[in-house]
Amino acid sequence: MKRIESVKHPLHGDITVPGDKSIAHRAVIFGSIANGPTRIFNLSGGDDNSRTVRSFRQLGVAIGRDGDALCIDGKGWQGLHVSARAIDCGNSGTTMRLMSGLLAGLPFHSELDGDGSLRQRPMQRVIDPLTQMGARIRSKSGNGLAPLAIDGGGLKGIHYSMPIASAQVKSALLFAALQATGTTTVVEPQPSRNHTEVMIHGFGGSIAVDGASISLTGGQSLVGQDVHIPGDISSAAFFLVAVALVPGSDVTIRNVGCNPTRDGVIEVLRRMGAAIELLNERQAAGERVADMRVRGGRLFGIDVAPELVARTIDEYPILAVAAAVADGVTTFTEVEELRDKESDRIAAMTEGLRILGVTVDERDDGMTIHGGERFKSGRVRSFADHRVAMSFAIAGLLSDGAVEIDDAGCADISFPTFFDLLGEICLH
Repeated sequence: MKRIESVKHPLHGDITVPGDKSIAHRAVIFGSIANGPTRIFNLSGGDDNSRTVRSFRQLGVAIGRDGDALCIDGKGWQGLHVSARAIDCGNSGTTMRLMSGLLAGLPFHSELDGDGSLRQRPMQRVIDPLTQMGARIRSKSGNGLAPLAIDGGGLKGIHYSMPIASAQVKSALLFAALQATGTTTVVEPQPSRNHTEVMIHGFGGSIAVDGASISLTGGQSLVGQDVHIPGDISSAAFFLVAVALVPGSDVTIRNVGCNPTRDGVIEVLRRMGAAIELLNERQAAGERVADMRVRGGRLFGIDVAPELVARTIDEYPILAVAAAVADGVTTFTEVEELRDKESDRIAAMTEGLRILGVTVDERDDGMTIHGGERFKSGRVRSFADHRVAMSFAIAGLLSDGAVEIDDAGCADISFPTFFDLLGEICLH
């Protein structure tokens, strides 16, 4: 049980957040399939990224540490060998889905498994297109869920129009496409995070992006690189909201990735009235990076447009906290994908916000939040979901007493230093 008490003064500080989790997963994968050494700097210490590192160690890749760098001795595709046991992805859906695509092209048997939460997350969305490419991949329970059994090899390029935007599914197909004969084209209904496409270029590969269409020809050889991972905007989002909601606050978050396929949270908060500046904009690892200065004030409810979903999907729990304090009504629509995350995030946030005195109208595809008040004190459930836990920690700062979270330790999945940083800006 974690107790977060209300803050009595403005928040101040100059902080950094862990390296971007999405970029880190991909950097480890590309380093492991490339030829030559790769060094990755600012890799998050969270469990999700560690699962991807362990996966490749199981597949025979030499991965170690040299000071601040994770060092990968890449031997190309030929350096990957059958694992003696199932690969345990823990709670990391990114690890499971991206590894599904990669393992689908390797000429041996593999199995992917995870914890109880990951075993409930839909995997049919990667099984179907990979099967079209010729993969032999199946849900061992027969219901489209993990564990997955894969007998890899023999893939061919396909043209695939994605039914819903998903960076994980798209990336799984691109990792399979790198090993397939011919060309694979993926068409997105909305732009999703493009870290995989950016990194293919960075590791010396060739990929064509034409609007919503992404094409990749198989048989490419990649070359190891140094990768400097920017701070994770999804982690920064908790502090952006906390500071924006406490009048008089002023905090700068350094070296945050601002990829235009990921920056929807900035657009939403600015539309709500938040004062957010991007300073010292630059490039790192092919990604747009900036320092973010946010100042506290007053926010207002808005309708969050459905076209923002793919750019903002991980930030909806903390945006729900912002909406609860903002003056007026905020509506989130067409976010039904939130029901298939580490928890049912629509249900989890609805339950917790109601316990804390907020009026919430829950719908199948979203929620309407009636804001304008501080949170009441209360005890909420995180459902072992790191983003839900951290969101309610921010609510605790804005409560009339304190908020208790039943399992706040799950924050370590993505952000082991979260509570330390929260205490730092509260003490300044």
